[in-house]
Amino acid sequence: MDLPRIAVDAMGGDDGVRVMVEGAALARRRHEGFKFLLVGDQKRIESALESHPGMREASEILHCDDVIAGDEQPSKAIRRAKTTSMGLTVNAVKEGAAGAAVSAGNTGALMAMSKLALRTMPGIDRPALAALMPTLEPHDVVMLDLGANTEANARNLVQFAVMGAAYSRIVNGFERPTVRLLNIGTEQIKGTDALRDAAAMLQAASSKEEGGLALDFAGFVESDKINRGETHVVVTDGFSGNIALKAIEGSARFVTDLLKQAFTSSIRSKIGFLVSRPATELLRHHLDPNNHNGAVFLGLNGVVVKSHGSATAAGVANAVAVTASLLKNKLTERIANDLAELGEGALRDNGKSAPAATPSCEAAE
Repeated sequence: MDLPRIAVDAMGGDDGVRVMVEGAALARRRHEGFKFLLVGDQKRIESALESHPGMREASEILHCDDVIAGDEQPSKAIRRAKTTSMGLTVNAVKEGAAGAAVSAGNTGALMAMSKLALRTMPGIDRPALAALMPTLEPHDVVMLDLGANTEANARNLVQFAVMGAAYSRIVNGFERPTVRLLNIGTEQIKGTDALRDAAAMLQAASSKEEGGLALDFAGFVESDKINRGETHVVVTDGFSGNIALKAIEGSARFVTDLLKQAFTSSIRSKIGFLVSRPATELLRHHLDPNNHNGAVFLGLNGVVVKSHGSATAAGVANAVAVTASLLKNKLTERIANDLAELGEGALRDNGKSAPAATPSCEAAE
């Protein structure tokens, strides 16, 4: 697979250069066509590359030893966009030196820098942060927005739905993904004006016999059904999405910790653990965030992927693989085509819904 090279912020994440380079190398062992622009301290990157000789010929190094701190405010970080590894990684996409960017650094700073450098696509008012979450079915569910915008009006939610469906078609292979809006109930009368207006727009746009959106809008979904696998894309504002995501992740950690306590509480429990180990290992693998790593900023004129700061090399490799898939399948072009199918008239909400989306950059780690 011959793709444009991927710019990697080698300084981002909890473990920095070692894990980022190792993850990129692991991804390349699986797909030899991957090429990289590694941005960060040259000596440290070269040292890390010594353990992965196959990576050297596929990589170029852009030296930079200035790093955005994990707790740095986006408003301050963005002033150093031209001197930091994160800023130079995103700028490589803007300048055409790379086809996409990957960083495990400060999420808010990455969002702010990406939006400033790449701008939003025509027809998109606000970019959204989308991620994959595990379900009971073989496929993951795409969920957005997860923290880029604290508020969203009906127009924004429809745009999120279009972007999420395009993303789902690429990563899950669905021709017409099932899309639902996150709400406090499934009845049509439930929720805010923005939700009800967005539902009406999506219903009309997806039910057209000709020229309709390549998605099936199926109404509302409650948060306890997100991981059932019945929905391919869940759409919400960044405030609700961030809370839902962290509640789901916390519940997953609670279950695994509870099982660990139960299996180590007595000799009989330890024997039971040995008997049930294949099942518990399957559960652990399914809930491991490294296997779903790689959140995407949708709606920009370029591909930017956010890796978990605590991701292992396997997690970084997964984020790189997601990035390559989005490049190969031309994500931005798909979104642009879907927006053209939708048409500007379908996005009129008559001013009845919530105020314009408020950017927050308080995205989940």
